[in-house]
Amino acid sequence: MDKLRGMLDFCIRHQTVLGYSLVSLLTAASEQIFSSVVFKCPCNAGNMLYGSVFLIVPAFILFLLGYMVNAKVWRLLTGSCPPEKRCGCSPWGTCRRYCLVLLPVTAKTSVAPLTWLAVALLRANFYECAASGSSLLKNLVCKDKGEQCHKVLARIPCDEKLSQTISSEFLGLQAQSQLLGWLLITGIMTVALISMCISRCYSPVSYLQLKFWKIYLKKEQELFEIKAKEHATRLAEINTKCFFEATGPAPFQTPSNEDWRKISFLYTFNSQQQYYSMIHKYVNTNRGNSIRFGEGDQNTPVLGFVDEASANESGF
Repeated sequence: MDKLRGMLDFCIRHQTVLGYSLVSLLTAASEQIFSSVVFKCPCNAGNMLYGSVFLIVPAFILFLLGYMVNAKVWRLLTGSCPPEKRCGCSPWGTCRRYCLVLLPVTAKTSVAPLTWLAVALLRANFYECAASGSSLLKNLVCKDKGEQCHKVLARIPCDEKLSQTISSEFLGLQAQSQLLGWLLITGIMTVALISMCISRCYSPVSYLQLKFWKIYLKKEQELFEIKAKEHATRLAEINTKCFFEATGPAPFQTPSNEDWRKISFLYTFNSQQQYYSMIHKYVNTNRGNSIRFGEGDQNTPVLGFVDEASANESGF
């Protein structure tokens, strides 16, 4: 039992890393299935298009899916241009704020598509098919050799002996693909490490306070879920009872639209105020009516977990 609890605690503490690892493993497995079962290089003039589609299009689809399932995107967009404010809703006016929020979202969303590209390049099937139909390779290998050489090159993915013959004169297509794959992985890891270091260096709070902040958010969201279910259940019971008994509803306090809107704002950090969430800020600024409620500095990247924790717990 203690071992199970220890494993559970480990998973909770490292849920972000484990989540990215799981996404990467599933993406790699999907690439394996596509490469082995679905992909069949035509070995003709359509090699370039066919190989490029299998290399790039699935990565782009994974990128779009990453945006679709990212909670912070929907937290940012939901209610940003309501009908009553449509005339005054200027996309250009909020462009900078959107970019600041979507930049780290884009970085996280890129995990799956970059994994696809890296694994596909290491396996080399897609690249070999696409490169064998590229005009660059034709000009390099088939210079002054006529049209027949172009047709022979297109057969490389389907003829292992021919591929070995070409590789004896030039760097093989599989070798090229694998080199690009390792360069991509190295670049991703380098950029990720540098980004993490810069983000932590510019953190407005210390390491231990950051840990406390994450613990607070987790507990706040757990309690929010419990209270929200209790409140919704009670309201549903009252309305259902009134419907069947044909009676008027008893007074029942529930948050207004404006209250919900205020706690749904994206979190902005202010070094002069020690608020750990929008709910914390709301209850300490006279239910959001104080002028201090609208005050805030730039949305610091390292504090992006504040909105993500809230949105993820809400299931959106």
